[in-house]
Formats: sequence, C-alpha cells, structure tokens
Amino acid sequence: MGQGKTGHEAVSVLKDAYGAFACVVTSLSDEESWLPSGCEGWAVRDLVFHCVADAQRGLVALHTPAAGPSDRDAVTYWADWRPGTAGAANGRRYTRVGASMFLDFEQLRGLYLETAAAVLTAAERSDPQQLVGTQGHVLTAADLMTTLTVEATVHHLDLVADLPEAAPRPSAAGLACVRLILDGLLGHPVPVNWSDGDYARAATGRRSLTAAEHLELGTDADRLPLFG
Repeated sequence: MGQGKTGHEAVSVLKDAYGAFACVVTSLSDEESWLPSGCEGWAVRDLVFHCVADAQRGLVALHTPAAGPSDRDAVTYWADWRPGTAGAANGRRYTRVGASMFLDFEQLRGLYLETAAAVLTAAERSDPQQLVGTQGHVLTAADLMTTLTVEATVHHLDLVADLPEAAPRPSAAGLACVRLILDGLLGHPVPVNWSDGDYARAATGRRSLTAAEHLELGTDADRLPLFG
C-alpha cells in the first residue's frame, strides 16, 4: 500500500520538517503571533495550537500499538480529510477557543517545542513497521511519521503566509514528501510544472487555479483539492 518511506527516511524527513517549523515558532514575537495565517479564520497562534494538537496525536499514536491489518498508509490516510465539511468547521472553532486560553505566546511556544521534541524522540525509538492506531485507523509507524511530516510542512506554508520574507521556509525534504503524497492521491505525477510549494498550495485548496493550470490539469482539475 502507498508511498511510504523507509523507517530511517521517515524519521529523517520528519526531523527536517519539525525542525524547520520549530525555527519559525522560536523566532515569533507575541505581536507576530496575532498575524493572519494561511488557514481560514486562524491567526498564527491558532495554527501553532493546532500543530501542538497534531504533535500530541502523533506522540500518542507512536505509543499505541494496534492489531493488524493496516487500513491506511501514508497516502490513503488523507482520504478522510476534505475541506468544507462540518468536521472541518468544528475543528476551526475548537482550535480558536483552545488557542485563546494562552494569554502569553511564550507559553504556547514552549508547549509546541517540547511536544515536537518528544515526538521526534519517540519516532527515533520506534519500530517503523510496528502497527499503530490513530483516529480510528491502523497504519505503520513509518507511514504515521510521513503523515506528520505532511501536516507540519503544509501548515508551515500557512504559518509564514503573512510573516516577513525572512521567516524560515519549509524544509526541502518536507516539501518533496508532500509532492510524493499528492502524486499518490492523484494517481500519477502532476502534469503542471509547479514548484513543490506551489503544488502543495494549489492541490490543498490554498490558492485558486489559473485558467492555464485548469487546461494543463484536464480532468484532474475537478479532483482538487486532494485534501485540505
């Protein structure tokens, strides 16, 4: 099943993606944390809170052995995550309310950094072929790590959407991983000559397609966004 990486590759790419995201979080001022993010309705601090929750989910999953067989891999995991659903709207509200409990961004920064570090430690110590459970599904630890990489990398693009140009960009390895997963969902390499970052934005509904891109994509245009 799918486009998963080997255990060593999955850990390495996750470390790159989390490290790049952490560089931005570390550099943020409290004032910058109130800037808009690339996610509808969320400020930067809301997005950081959401990523804390995703890291916590990853940490729990890496310590939750599951009986087989697996029913998801690094690609098919994303089939459940569609924009414009009631679940997506509820998630936006939950995140805004949760993030509002942190009066000082420094508290939220510290929680993200320590949680992300714990995930990486758990990932390094895990058996990549161990089946684990998350969100009602079963997949290998290596595939779980790949989903965490995709989540962190796509949200890194959201994180820096309104930050100064000097803000650290997503890792090259993380963006290449996102491309691999998007091509897996599409069923073939995308026919448009997009950079990894532009592909990630377009294929997850973070920007509209141009008329020329619609033409190049053909029937694939109607399948976008692939997840959101």
